[in-house]
Amino acid sequence: MSEFDNKDLDNFETLVEIVRKLRSPEGCPWDREQTHSSLRQFAVEEAYEVVEAIEDEDLDRLREELGDLLLQVILHAQVAAEEGRFEISDVVKSINEKLIRRHRWVFGDEEAASPQAALKSWNRVKVEERGGPENGASILSGIPKGLPALFKALSLSKRAAQVGFDWEKSEDVVKKLHEEIHELEESVADGFEKEIEEELGDILFVMANAARKLGINPELALQRANRKFRRRFRHIEEKLAERGKTPQDSDLEEMDALWDEAKARERE
Repeated sequence: MSEFDNKDLDNFETLVEIVRKLRSPEGCPWDREQTHSSLRQFAVEEAYEVVEAIEDEDLDRLREELGDLLLQVILHAQVAAEEGRFEISDVVKSINEKLIRRHRWVFGDEEAASPQAALKSWNRVKVEERGGPENGASILSGIPKGLPALFKALSLSKRAAQVGFDWEKSEDVVKKLHEEIHELEESVADGFEKEIEEELGDILFVMANAARKLGINPELALQRANRKFRRRFRHIEEKLAERGKTPQDSDLEEMDALWDEAKARERE
């Protein structure tokens, strides 16, 4: 019989106790040896699985994946507690204080009549907390270095746009994209690898801006495109297998025809 058999399993404190037990000398060997560093990859993986469940509109899976993500928070807090750094209660206190401090239009005397105004106030408070621009604080501060490059480009451009550094219309960004593509074509013609890389980077950055202006998250759009590519290429492999062939035995013309077939089936 487990010591948790009579516990309320819908209780937050029960989860904290379970993780504490797993990390104890009588607990799990794998859990005991984890550190902040070794757990990093799981926080990223679990966050992406949450996003995927949302994309698939699978609420049952979303509930499960949110639990997995919450587990990572509790694990990190337990590791820190064992090191004498902080407890899970300190984590909760920190976010409570931040939410109250930064929502001045809810818990203070400021006003924010629109989501844009609220976000502008939130970011102004963030800069103030870091000492203000005169002390080196920037509207761009706090964007994690480990973000995927495309997502980071979106975050950087969002921050700049909040203070008015932005194109007026989405059509202006598309025009800029055409300019950058022309510059890439020139670099390819010249054959300078360093310039090609720089111009390609500029295109990707402008594309992130274009997505933002169109109300689309470029990271999620690319993830969706990746899934679509995987699905269609898998169709190619399956159809070739029915013919006793592999992609290596085929040619571009045959695979293109099967790709178009996969596209047509998706539209049915």
